[in-house]
Amino acid sequence: QLVESGGGLVQAGDSLRLSCAASGRDFNKYVMGWFRQAPGKEREFVATITWSGGDSTFYDDSVKGRFTISRDNTKNMVYLQMNSLKPEDTAVYYCAAGTRWPAKVKYDYLVWGQGTQVTVSS
Repeated sequence: QLVESGGGLVQAGDSLRLSCAASGRDFNKYVMGWFRQAPGKEREFVATITWSGGDSTFYDDSVKGRFTISRDNTKNMVYLQMNSLKPEDTAVYYCAAGTRWPAKVKYDYLVWGQGTQVTVSS
């Protein structure tokens, strides 16, 4: 089970850190990802991190340089640090777990959280 938190309403240029808490065993055997879905749009890839974390990450071009994904396998947590937020970042953000690497499409993921709303005002 995955539970996201940390969303909210912010202004353009602000920062937010999303958290995703994972329950169950073998968290360090899963690739973790963040996706987002804006109203009327498809769910889209944001970032992914491999089992061990570190430098093994991928980002969508739209967030590269602004967002950072990280994980703490001792706490079964994955994070998304979002800086320099823009109105177009407004969406529901989802945490997901999978076993393939790299995993940049939603079909690569097996388990999803319920999502957390991020709204960026201009």
